[in-house]
Amino acid sequence: MDSKGCSTIPCALFDWITFLTQSLPLRSVPTFIELLVGTMLTQSGFVVQSGSVIDLGRHWTTYFKWLQHGKWSWLALARQMARLVAKWFLCETCYLAIDDTLVFRSSTKAPDSKIHHQHAKKTNRPTFVRGQGWVSLAVIVGDDLRHCAIPILSRLIRAIGNTPKLTIAKTLLRATDDIFQNVTLLLDAWFMRATLVLFAVKSGMHVIGQVRKDTAIYEFPSPRPVGKRGRPRTYGDKITQEHIESIKETNTVLWLYGKKQTVRYRSVIAMARFLKGMAVRVVWTCFLDDKGNSSIPRLLIATNTQLTPEAVIIGYARRWSIEPMFGQTKNGWGWKETWQQSRQVLHRWVHILFAAYALLQLLTILGGDLVRQLANFTPWRVNRTVTAGLVRTGLQKVFSHIRVRDWWDPKSQKFMPPNGILLTG
Repeated sequence: MDSKGCSTIPCALFDWITFLTQSLPLRSVPTFIELLVGTMLTQSGFVVQSGSVIDLGRHWTTYFKWLQHGKWSWLALARQMARLVAKWFLCETCYLAIDDTLVFRSSTKAPDSKIHHQHAKKTNRPTFVRGQGWVSLAVIVGDDLRHCAIPILSRLIRAIGNTPKLTIAKTLLRATDDIFQNVTLLLDAWFMRATLVLFAVKSGMHVIGQVRKDTAIYEFPSPRPVGKRGRPRTYGDKITQEHIESIKETNTVLWLYGKKQTVRYRSVIAMARFLKGMAVRVVWTCFLDDKGNSSIPRLLIATNTQLTPEAVIIGYARRWSIEPMFGQTKNGWGWKETWQQSRQVLHRWVHILFAAYALLQLLTILGGDLVRQLANFTPWRVNRTVTAGLVRTGLQKVFSHIRVRDWWDPKSQKFMPPNGILLTG
């Protein structure tokens, strides 16, 4: 490979891959790098396809045996990815999102494959489908104008047993508890349950989430008169619809979900009964279209009462980025084609796939001239958004059919281009 091709790769990519290798035994690093780079270059989730786009240094059976019997931990790899994001990208507040997704399967022999209810209600699909259920933890990287979800850790829901998704969510939080600081956890209405919210608050996190519109919200109780007998009241009066309509309504324009949105909201600080009387910021909000018609109202709750209503709305809007993350990893990075035959191997391969997707997404957030040059295939399209898919296409021209294993230097324990070529960007 010539030096011109190497010089188009941002130096940060080599630093990040080197950083990830620190979570694996030295003997496993060259094999891991080959599979990681191969996964970055292909849309398929097949191990064979990932190995066909580069020049493999070993026989193909080596890679299958390494995935099945190698002495390395996929959890350690996921934690190292979390450290990478925390080291290079996080600001004062770290936004984490937890959600579940379904990967369709047709075989009953697939690990933990069972019948699930298809909540998305997509057209031309049955109400009940066979698939593998996953609970995933992602970190939201970027600013308010542009942000994306970086997959960190996922856990396969067992088909047999009684391990609920909320228990898995708490396990994911425990696995990364010592890595992220100043965490705000974003949850949708299904995961906004007391067992998970109180666990997160006890762990030092703040929570922003959507709850049912009929959630019991109470005012703070009035001070008990001096000399009155009996226990003091735990709650004040319940906030009813008449009370909500008496609260001052505010209209504002915010940048939400990729565009400017006109938002109407009402907000108070009150007590949430399902959180055992915890003081929360409550925001009733809805969107207005160009004709002034309002959308279905939402009820948002934030455990940090110091937040403004606008900050709660903007913070919760970041949660949506986990949905396109699911779509891209399934259809663009081959999660739907991870057909491993055991639960352990499936977790290993999925998290290598996550790492490949995350590195390219982080390059788009990093930006710079080299990243734009990699993604520049249509110069007649001015100011085209740089995406992970475009960066992958650029890397295919550089990495395809080269011996990536030779780029690992076991002496310095660094992944770098050959011939000591210095990179910038």
